[in-house]
Amino acid sequence: MELITNDRFQQVIKYIRAMFFIGIILSISFFLLVGGVWIYAKSKGAPPLSVTQSSIFYSKDGSIIGEAHSGEKRYWVGLEDISPYLVDATVAVEDRRFFTHHGFDPKRIGGAILADIKARAKVQGASTISQQYARNLFLVHDKTWKRKWDEALYTIRIEANYSKEEILEGYLNTIYYGHGAYGIESASYYYFNKPAKDLTLAEASMLAGIPKGPSVFSPYADSDRARQRQEIVLHSMVENGSLTKKEAEEALAQPLTYGNREHLPKEFMAPYFQDAVRAEIRNVLGLQEELEMGGLHIYTTLDPTLQAIAEEEVEKTFDPASDMQVGFVSMDPKTGRVLALVGGRDYEESSYNRVTQAERQPGSTFKPLLYYRALEQGFTPSTGFRSEVTTFQVDDGRSTYTPHNFNNYYANDVLTMMQALPLSDNVYAVKTHLLLGEEELTKQAKKLGIHSQIKDVPSLALGTSPVRVIDMANAYSVFANGGKEVKPVFIEKVVNYRGEVLFEREKETKQLLDPDVTFVLNHMMTGMFDPALNGYMAVTGNAILDKLTRPYAGKSGSTETDSWMIGYTPQLVSAVWTGYDRDQSITLWAEKHYAKNLWAGFMERALDNKSVVAFAPTEGVVGVQVNPQSGLLATSDCPVSRLSYYIKGTEPTEYCMAHLEDLKEEEALPEEQPKEEENKKWWKRFVPWM
Repeated sequence: MELITNDRFQQVIKYIRAMFFIGIILSISFFLLVGGVWIYAKSKGAPPLSVTQSSIFYSKDGSIIGEAHSGEKRYWVGLEDISPYLVDATVAVEDRRFFTHHGFDPKRIGGAILADIKARAKVQGASTISQQYARNLFLVHDKTWKRKWDEALYTIRIEANYSKEEILEGYLNTIYYGHGAYGIESASYYYFNKPAKDLTLAEASMLAGIPKGPSVFSPYADSDRARQRQEIVLHSMVENGSLTKKEAEEALAQPLTYGNREHLPKEFMAPYFQDAVRAEIRNVLGLQEELEMGGLHIYTTLDPTLQAIAEEEVEKTFDPASDMQVGFVSMDPKTGRVLALVGGRDYEESSYNRVTQAERQPGSTFKPLLYYRALEQGFTPSTGFRSEVTTFQVDDGRSTYTPHNFNNYYANDVLTMMQALPLSDNVYAVKTHLLLGEEELTKQAKKLGIHSQIKDVPSLALGTSPVRVIDMANAYSVFANGGKEVKPVFIEKVVNYRGEVLFEREKETKQLLDPDVTFVLNHMMTGMFDPALNGYMAVTGNAILDKLTRPYAGKSGSTETDSWMIGYTPQLVSAVWTGYDRDQSITLWAEKHYAKNLWAGFMERALDNKSVVAFAPTEGVVGVQVNPQSGLLATSDCPVSRLSYYIKGTEPTEYCMAHLEDLKEEEALPEEQPKEEENKKWWKRFVPWM
């Protein structure tokens, strides 16, 4: 018996020894497996935690003007910007040991297995917050073993590379709360019309219960079940030590006031401007992928007040029954910031942006570009050409070109540049253009930011090559700021959801044009609105003079199918195009004045209560009183005298004697001169070509 007992004892010892070694081997294997998986997870690096989010557009004053998303409204916020109640509630009801486990909760897994065996069905989940986050980020919600394996690997990678706070922040920003609200910020606004950081305990406990079944536990879907779920959340918080029982009871008794079911408090505005911003992000900044993923905070240059004025003026100017379209843009000439933009009369009807996409003939608004170049090449405001029907030999004599003035009105006399500009004389412009050389205007246009294809032809002086409204506004901004280079700016800064600055506008600038020549041109361009010239010659701004209360520089332009008005002060530049999309002729008198009336209405309201700022003479210019017709120094006998500026050394030195001779002729006439001759002489004095 003793031998048998010893044999059995030795056998037991062998079994124990074998089990011990097997246990050691299994333990080592387990740790090697876990370590290998962990090393694999670390070697694979941190998986990207980015998800499709909404990007938010901000105006210059920080207000929200719109958003971009790919069907999921989600706004990323940092953990510090989420109510602590919501954080505690989520951890308590979803994963109580979240801060102590390493991605998996063995105790919870064991409990779930026992519960499932007991019920003979899948009744309890064991997924941790980390596992749910991995599933939401990278996986489909099926129940295959492959998905479970991939989920485990992603969970390990997330736990190995991110802190618990980062994981929890990501989870709260990605889970679905129902009704299209992804992430806690969107849900908070949708249900309670407030940011997530301001949620109360009662509100937070209600929201924390929804992700388990948004279609079941949403208060909008079933208020009773939502309240029952809220009670479970509060009870879990008490068990987890986050609350006292009394606090939970008080929160449960608190009535909840729900919001207006908006995902974000916003007033969408300026849709054409927003489209231009998107195009800028994609095509200029090269942030296409970032825009598609979303989560961007895009700080734009839009001025909501000026945008509202622009939209109101468009609405007020156009006949509702008219099919005419509009392209309007207003810019800060010092910086190039686009402050207001209207790309059409109805975005829902047509999203085609007539400011940034359409190319139309600019007509006479192109002439200032020509006259700047002429002044730079030695012309002065007094340089004169005869205005009469003229046929030019062009293309080395192989063809001819005959420009025509509006309504075929010609001075049949010499005009100075200071007359030709506000009169918009076409013959003068073509003579200047051909004298300089046809390529000079093309070079000047490119220098000023005209990106359209421009043809070196005689008619280019009259604006026959189509251009974009935004480019013309930019060219005039260079004039308005004294000749400094600017480019249209839509975006000040782009920040991703992590707070990293992806783009910030550079604010450096350089002198592009001669400041003296630029000032001379600017002062000449005020002639369009000069009351002293109105009546003496039919300036093109005559129709809106009574609407203007401060000095402006500008130029209008028209073709058979296009009507333009571009004008500015040192503070603001605005450009307007009106016409039909399909090149329909503008025939009605009222339609021909839409552009000017819209421009005048906007500028007066936009600059209301702002100080009057005139163009300041530069050091290299001199101002003298000149008779506009002769271009010579004015005398007391001249019917009109206008202060005109010249580059120092180019100002006239001779006095105008023409009107003195006219006066002597009148004094010598016999008293019985026919009335008809007197009238003729009077008109000759004031409008010499009529």
